[in-house]
Amino acid sequence: MTSIASRPATAPRPGSQAPAPSGGASALLDGFVVARRNMIKVRRVPELLFGTLISPIMFIVLFRYVFGGAIGGLPPGVSYAEFLIPGIFVQTVVFGATITGSGLAEDMQKGIIDRFRSLPMSRMAVLIGRTTSDLLTNVLVVIIMSVTGLLVGWRINSSFLEAVAGFALLLLFAYAISWVMALVGLLMRSPEAFQQISFLVIFPLTFVGNIFVPSDTLPNVVRIVAEWNPVSTLASSAREFFGNTGGLQPSGSFPVENPVLYTLLWVVILLAVFVPLSTRQFARTTSR
Repeated sequence: MTSIASRPATAPRPGSQAPAPSGGASALLDGFVVARRNMIKVRRVPELLFGTLISPIMFIVLFRYVFGGAIGGLPPGVSYAEFLIPGIFVQTVVFGATITGSGLAEDMQKGIIDRFRSLPMSRMAVLIGRTTSDLLTNVLVVIIMSVTGLLVGWRINSSFLEAVAGFALLLLFAYAISWVMALVGLLMRSPEAFQQISFLVIFPLTFVGNIFVPSDTLPNVVRIVAEWNPVSTLASSAREFFGNTGGLQPSGSFPVENPVLYTLLWVVILLAVFVPLSTRQFARTTSR
């Protein structure tokens, strides 16, 4: 597929779909074209990025300067800024991954998905393009957050390669969450419905954890949930890679002792389950 504009504009009959080329190379090439379409949309409507970029900056400033002095539980000498910023990274990329579902729900509502389905393109192309473009958006957000974090006292105390590994793990986990959100977006009847459902899931997932406070300061039952929460282990992994653990001494359950391994296991599970489920749902879904 060389360009979307060169394809027939005729929408398919209900339940019909143009024959799709097979092969991973075709899916990647078609997905690149769809990703480019999504990035052009962002460039032409930059307001779409406004909330995504401003929200994490507000969280950093709010917790660093308003709540930071009142939040305890850290060992002496551990900077709250260095504890907080990796956690904010995690919260932001996870929330950023919801753009995938919202974008798909909007395209479904407007009939754009039916237009894509009428083209001789891989069934995975739209999903690959959507998740890839949102991954690129998350890259931009992480860069801006890193600069903001440095301005409020956050520092990377590890090697360059370890820091790169930390950012890579953040983006990899966000990419896996994007496929979860893709399935939810395809199941919802409108972007508004998707936003309500995703908020009810993502908000407690990110707050019942160690993003803002150490998990050992939480009540017993909540602490156990927080320790096994993959968002918590992602935050712990980021702190390790960035050298922000300070005097923190993790001990207890398997996720606490092995945050990187546990997080990678979740990435594999999410991709293995939701990539085929999302692709199957896309193949049998028509616009509302």
